Amino acid sequence: MVDVPLWGWLAFLALILGLLTLDLGVFHRKAHVVEMKEAGLWVAFWVSLSLLFGVFLWWWDGHEAGLQYFTGYLIELSLSADNMFVFVLIFTAFAVPAQYQHRVLYYGILGALIMRGLMILGGAWLISQFHWILYIFGAFLVFTGIRMLLEKEEREVDVENNIAIRLVSRFAPIVPRYYEQRFFVRIDGKRYATPLIVVLVLVEITDLMFAIDSIPAIFAVTRDPFIVFSSNVFAILGLRSMYFLLAGLVRRLAYLRYGLAFILSYIGVKMLIQDFYKIPTALSLGIVIVTLAISVIVSLVLAERRTVRQPVEVPPRD
Repeated sequence: MVDVPLWGWLAFLALILGLLTLDLGVFHRKAHVVEMKEAGLWVAFWVSLSLLFGVFLWWWDGHEAGLQYFTGYLIELSLSADNMFVFVLIFTAFAVPAQYQHRVLYYGILGALIMRGLMILGGAWLISQFHWILYIFGAFLVFTGIRMLLEKEEREVDVENNIAIRLVSRFAPIVPRYYEQRFFVRIDGKRYATPLIVVLVLVEITDLMFAIDSIPAIFAVTRDPFIVFSSNVFAILGLRSMYFLLAGLVRRLAYLRYGLAFILSYIGVKMLIQDFYKIPTALSLGIVIVTLAISVIVSLVLAERRTVRQPVEVPPRD
């Protein structure tokens, strides 16, 4: 366990909140389309910061703490790839203008940090009180991995009848158009919700569903609350910038979900047998890296072949 005093937790939270405030309050104060170059710079910043924090943990508490952090970070980051695909579907289904997407993801990730923090605290408490719950987590991950492997690739977002619209409409009527990047608007003295708040609620619900898979997964790597929380935080913070950088590429990663399914199932098995045999953290890190690399390479190669083999339509002669 990493011995982190209360001031260490507070300093870490202050750092994260400070960076988020700087992000929205300075760099993204005005709504604009996030171009590839800007997204790439932010991805480089968040990934570098995440890696430096892992190096710091390695120096502070030894190689095992560092390996646990890097393994947990990579697992959470890889599982977030599926999350990005759903974000693409949501933004497309609701026709969210590109310049407003950053604001939705910003507040969505802020809410995700709070939700995951509470889930991590709850999970750590349950494990400390009821050791047998690890077997439930393990079985759940194996089941989730198998379900992901067998599920159909096609996904849709029901714009007309989804839970986000029902939730928001209970508090305010929804107007059918966007009002810049505002979540609520007053018309003739009456308060209305814009479609942007509906999209935000849907993003939060989506992250909650993914967290149900990812939080138990990292407890198979470590039960240290600080490592679990910090690896989740840095993975989520990098997710927003990676979305703008890789949104067009995500649809081509058709076989990534098979790699994620294998990773979830492997982690579940690891959790089920850890009382009998502990798989080294370094081995788990290697398996995750190799699995992700193979699934990404296969996806890109086969996608390229499909593009090359696609027949070219010849216009009819007059």
